[in-house]
Amino acid sequence: MGLIILIIVGGILGWLASIVMRTDGQQGIFLNIIVGIVGALLAGFLLNPLIGGGNIMAGDFSGSSLIVSFLGAIVLLAIVNLFRRGATR
Repeated sequence: MGLIILIIVGGILGWLASIVMRTDGQQGIFLNIIVGIVGALLAGFLLNPLIGGGNIMAGDFSGSSLIVSFLGAIVLLAIVNLFRRGATR
């Protein structure tokens, strides 16, 4: 059950990050879910030890862990966009 909730929350966070980064029309729901989950994972390992708070990958769905995971998804999406733009030039 935790995996299903993680996929749903990761998909929502990835979708919101793609709206913020204005790449929602360029990618589908699958990439939104991947960006959300991987962004949450990276944020959980890199940002949470620096600022404290819970980890969404460990099942902590507090406000601080959701915000940190959302920021991780935005950063990951920005990195993906940089590589995508660099490959097309």
